[in-house]
Amino acid sequence: MFSAGEASGDLHGSVLCRALRAAEPGLALSGMGGARMATAGVELLADPTRHAVVGTGEALGRIPGLYRAYRTLVARLRAERPRALVVIDFPEFNLRLARQAHRAGVPVVYFIPPQLWAWRRGRVRQMARRVSRVLAVLPFEEALYAEAGVPVEFVGHPLLDVLPLDLTREEARRRLRLDPAERVIGLLPGSRREEITRLLPVMLAAARQLGSSAPRFVLGLAPTVDAATVQALVADAERAGGPAVATVAGRTYEVMAGADVLLVASGTATLEATLLGAPMVVCYRVSRLTELLARLLATTPWCSLPNNIAGRAVVPEILQDALTPERLAGEARHLLEDPLAATAQRAAFKEVRARLGEPGVGSRAARAVLEVAGA
Repeated sequence: MFSAGEASGDLHGSVLCRALRAAEPGLALSGMGGARMATAGVELLADPTRHAVVGTGEALGRIPGLYRAYRTLVARLRAERPRALVVIDFPEFNLRLARQAHRAGVPVVYFIPPQLWAWRRGRVRQMARRVSRVLAVLPFEEALYAEAGVPVEFVGHPLLDVLPLDLTREEARRRLRLDPAERVIGLLPGSRREEITRLLPVMLAAARQLGSSAPRFVLGLAPTVDAATVQALVADAERAGGPAVATVAGRTYEVMAGADVLLVASGTATLEATLLGAPMVVCYRVSRLTELLARLLATTPWCSLPNNIAGRAVVPEILQDALTPERLAGEARHLLEDPLAATAQRAAFKEVRARLGEPGVGSRAARAVLEVAGA
């Protein structure tokens, strides 16, 4: 059984599901996830991925649906006693589900474990009680869990099995029908509704200020986002005098690889862009309540994955009240006009890439899951 609650978890889960089916073709997979996991052969009992939100206050509206999903999964756990429960990120939900699985005698594997290195380290005690094995995807996670007595194995990051790591700038632009010689800025405002409403208007206002610096703007549309909402915001910005913004769906990696600079919401996309060598400016904004809780619980000075993995500020982060069109445009312009700035980011990205392991993550994780399931 699987449990993934967001688009990124659905993506990572699909990598593992395909590897499991390849290793054991007759294996029955079920649980909570999204379209990618369904395509990989999972019987979906619930799909919350298209309604993911960010922040404490924003999540209140999801509680009834998630509670129904929780009850469905717990009932299936108790009735069928699967060989293992694989939980993917989404800790508020999955740690509770892991407790029920532990009580039912079902071993639990945590793939993409909670980012305890960034916040709420006290949760490691819950992990030790409820989780049979952690499959770490970042190198420093292995020591953190091992010190707490949690069985852990570093398998590498599943993006290495997903991304077209050989995608060149020229090929990406050919697929997007972009002139190889023109300056292009990519906009990646996130995969959740709240991210779109909070970040995209600022990105579009920054694009207006950058109009003379970059003639082409391309927005990568996440599959979990309502296209009509995005198109309405883009149309409003264009009517207000902003530049034309081309919106493309299903071509996010091409936008990353083909752009000279990305304006990107903090999240999985920043690591994808890192692995594709795309210079970027990271931005984010949440509610005041969520900001307050984050300040109280955070244990790292950075928000984005590239900075946390590198252990230093390799990409600029513009957060909360500091996120203005002027600041966003200024950082993007710096990357466009100073070749050394973009080169420094790309050099740091190679360091990050070297720390994430090697492709074949799905196969290694599948082997570990089957070991736990057969124990």
